[in-house]
Amino acid sequence: MKSIRFSLHALEQVSRRGGIEDEVVEAIRSSPWEQAERGRLACSRNFPYDGEWNGKMYATKQVRPIFVDEQDEIVVVTVYIYFF
Repeated sequence: MKSIRFSLHALEQVSRRGGIEDEVVEAIRSSPWEQAERGRLACSRNFPYDGEWNGKMYATKQVRPIFVDEQDEIVVVTVYIYFF
């Protein structure tokens, strides 16, 4: 199993957008991958949330990492987080 490395930008985005690194890893390891822009890959996974984000209550958090599958590791380039 390849290791997963976060770029500095991805780490900043996970924190700023309300995600957790473990959620990103779980999404990559357990969700189907799809092609993204510029030869990158993406996947998404919904997690139960039932909490408040930016003053509004949400039931679900969706984690969508954008990453590159390199020979020896997976490099997370950025992460999008959606609440609904």
